[in-house]
Amino acid sequence: MLSRFFRLKENGTSVRTEILAGVTTFMTMAYILAVNPEILSNTGMDRNALFTATALSAFIATLVMAFVGRLPFALAPGMGLNAFFAFSVVLGMGYSWHFALTAVFIEGIIFLILTMLNIRELIVKAIPISLKHAMSVGIGLFIAFIGMQNAGIIVKNDAVLVGLGDMNSPAVLIAVIGVILTAVLLSMKVKGALLIGIFVATIAGIPFGVTHMPSGKLVGLPPSLEPILWKFDFSNLWSKDMLIILFTFLFVDFFDTVGTLIGVSSKAGMLDKAGNIPRVKQALFSDSIGTIVGSVLGTSTVTTYVESASGVAEGGRTGLTSVATAVMFGIALFFAPVFTMVPGAATAPALILVGFFMMSPILNLDFDDYTEALPAFITIIIMPLTFSIADGIVFGILSYVLLKVFTGKFRDISTVMVVLALLFVLKFFF
Repeated sequence: MLSRFFRLKENGTSVRTEILAGVTTFMTMAYILAVNPEILSNTGMDRNALFTATALSAFIATLVMAFVGRLPFALAPGMGLNAFFAFSVVLGMGYSWHFALTAVFIEGIIFLILTMLNIRELIVKAIPISLKHAMSVGIGLFIAFIGMQNAGIIVKNDAVLVGLGDMNSPAVLIAVIGVILTAVLLSMKVKGALLIGIFVATIAGIPFGVTHMPSGKLVGLPPSLEPILWKFDFSNLWSKDMLIILFTFLFVDFFDTVGTLIGVSSKAGMLDKAGNIPRVKQALFSDSIGTIVGSVLGTSTVTTYVESASGVAEGGRTGLTSVATAVMFGIALFFAPVFTMVPGAATAPALILVGFFMMSPILNLDFDDYTEALPAFITIIIMPLTFSIADGIVFGILSYVLLKVFTGKFRDISTVMVVLALLFVLKFFF
């Protein structure tokens, strides 16, 4: 039944591979279960309730992706968007978290309408194939950068912004050992190499104090959602600030999601000859539903996670991968201490190697055509340097349109690309 529904044979995969891929995706993004409550609790929201909201919203949204989108992508409250929610909207502008949740709720509804009208799908299809390949490479560098930062291999440096961390640090050593072990397993074509690497690194971190064993009960009922469930504030619905907040949520979420879907699909070889993602409308629909459900449960914008690339690297190709990831989030509701004990140093090897895997689409770029290659390069380099997938896409599209216009290659530019470029210019100046 699973094989027929998810078309496993047509996609060259199996139930075992898909489940293994789903668990791997979960392990590389399980940090959100601890980080999201940590960030959003700064607004005064109940931390325990936030844990439940984070896990439950990820569980529901990823299941929608599994059965509607049938793609191997996982969703959860997005990093960056949760920081904007807490530190800009609430602590910066002085609005209540109830107001911020209302903005997220409206954003989800707007996205749902845009998806139903095929507007989001139209934009995705309008992006040139060269930029689509570049997104995969840029996201790969972005993921690897996150992994190195999580392990302490790269740290903040006052002189040059970032620099090499303490190579004698136990966390760094655990991460380096994990990279070597995982690379060896991959070279030997061992199934589940990324997951094995995470598990071994987690265990190895215990005697060094990198992995902190949970105290108290390991199993229990999830905390109540009551303190944050359906807590909206529509009193400032038509204010100028609401429009600014809505635009920011919409902009960042849309292009982060688009970048992730295109980048991971490109690496997985899922794009068709025209460079389009299969069932992209359904995937975007899943993202919209996730955001609406997440806001009702009491958490910030739910988006497609770039860490889905780790599951794809393990062979995940269908929605069954997402089912496995969703199930893990469901289990995590009752085993919170177990899943949150995995340190960043243990997941870093998987992220670093996934970053490496995602470099291959760069071979598809035509470096003899500067109007194609240079915008692709700008897309690639901006993503890790700005720590933003959306910014990479913005500068990639702007440079693409400008180069095509100034070299007289007007036929290469679609109307949608021109409209996007104009909107980006307006965003920067206004």
